This record gives sequence, C-alpha cells and structure tokens, in this order.
Amino acid sequence: MTRPIVWALGVTAVAAIWGVGLVERFERATPVAATATAPAALPPAAAVAARPNTETLFADRQGHFATDVTIDGRRLRMLVDTGATSCALTYEDAERAGLRVGPADFRVPVQTANGTTYAARVRIPSMRVGNIVVQGVDGVVMPRGLLSTSLLGMTFLKRLNEFSMNGGRLTLRG
Repeated sequence: MTRPIVWALGVTAVAAIWGVGLVERFERATPVAATATAPAALPPAAAVAARPNTETLFADRQGHFATDVTIDGRRLRMLVDTGATSCALTYEDAERAGLRVGPADFRVPVQTANGTTYAARVRIPSMRVGNIVVQGVDGVVMPRGLLSTSLLGMTFLKRLNEFSMNGGRLTLRG
C-alpha cells in the first residue's frame, strides 16, 4: 500500500522541480522562443492595459499566460502558446464563436503531444485581446474533446508589432 504513495510523491517531487526550472528558464527568455507545449486547463491570469495597443498578461501559478479573446463579439478564454503554429480552438469554443465546421472539414494533419490528428482549417475574421485587434487570423478547430483549452498561437502573435516576456509578464504590442 505504501509503494504507490511513495511512487506518487516521488513523481510529484520530480514534476515540481522540473516545473520550477522551466518557469525560471521562461522568465529569462526575451523575446519568447517558440517551444512545444502540452497545455492543461488553467485558471484565469490577470491582464492589464499598459498603454494603447499594448496588453500585459501576468503568469498564473503554473507560469502560463491565459487571456480573454473576443471573436465575433463572443469572449473565449485562451492560453497563449508560442509553440502552437496557429490558433487552435476547441470544438466547443469554435461553435460559441460562430465558426461552424463539419466532419468532412477535419483533414488538416496536426502534431499534438499525443500524436497526429486531423483538424479543420478556419479563417477567424477578427480577434481582440484587450484593445489589440487582428483581422483575418488563420486557425484550426480541433475535434470535439481533443483539446481542453483553446490556444492563442503564432498566427495571431506574429501579426503583432512585438511580444516579449520578462519577470512573469507577457507584453503584447499591436
């Protein structure tokens, strides 16, 4: 009975040590480097406007950056992911945003942490993060149940004038 408990404590300790090192490495990185990630559902992170066309996001307890994104007047919670080539929406978030896809649309192969799957390509007319608006953003919709949190990826981020990370803050400049 104690072996599983000891094993679980060991795994937890290793994950905690790895996580602290990862956060420290990201805090030193400026500008943000593209890396692959496997996000989990996250609590909201605070965001404040520093000046016009600038948004500052603060890391949550796990060191991730999440923000509210408005698509076609509908607010969605998205995780900022510089390792995501494009913005990836959960099937449910895409429906809420009015982006409809059918079974035949899932033909774009995408690499995930769990292997290759097929997503549906979409063109998002407008995405707003605070006071920053980007028009005509390419994205993908993941199959139902495959993604727990929508990802704000590089098809949005590379359209900004600049984004940088320092000391647990991610600054976006439109």
